[in-house]
Formats: sequence, structure tokens, C-alpha cells
Amino acid sequence: MKPGRIRLAVNGTLMRGLALNRNLTEIGGRFVREAATGRCYRLYSISDIHPAMIRVGRGGASIAIEIWELSADSLAGLLLKEPPGLCVGKVILADGTEVLGVLGEPALCKGHKDITRYGGWRKYMAASH
Repeated sequence: MKPGRIRLAVNGTLMRGLALNRNLTEIGGRFVREAATGRCYRLYSISDIHPAMIRVGRGGASIAIEIWELSADSLAGLLLKEPPGLCVGKVILADGTEVLGVLGEPALCKGHKDITRYGGWRKYMAASH
């Protein structure tokens, strides 16, 4: 990875081919690979518009994600374009390493549909639409 660049895990509409992917590509984001989180996350559908992923102490699962590389300077601008209630934090990958990633605030998820059993946003959307 080049100096000044970071890795970012995304789990929803920022993924390739989805509604907000252009927010990544327009700032020079580069797709690195598909990946999965450790088994410590829950995934929620926020009104079927976008997902929100939160880390839990128990009852979590592995969630399908994408890893992107972008400049550290562009991260704030990207976050400002994200829907309200989404934030950046550390995400634990299936191999135990950590990267920055898009997470949901717990208050955002309250009262929304838990879609963890699908294992990811793409599979949920394919099954429900």
C-alpha cells in the first residue's frame, strides 16, 4: 500500500455496482478484494435503503464485505456523504486483522430489521427483491 493510503471495509451501498459506489470511485478509491468480517457483527436493513453493521459481544456472525484502498485525506469527505447514523470504526476481519470500516451507530439500528442471517447486504437484497 502506498504512503498516505488506507484500507476501508464497506458492507453496503458503497460496494461495487451499488447505489453509492461512485462516492468511492470519484475520490480515487481502488477495489482491493472481497472479504468477510470476524463472527462478531450483526447487520440491519435501514428501511431497505442501506445496511448498518454493528459489533456485538455475542450472537454475531461473519458479514460479507469489500476492502477498498483510498487516500487518508479523502476519508472525511466520503464519510460526510454517507447516510446519517453511519460512522467509521475498526472492523475485525475473518483472519483477525483490523481495518477501518463503515459501521452503524447502535441507535440507528434500533427497531430496524436484523438481516444478519443473510450474511451480507447483496444476499439480503437478492432474497428480498
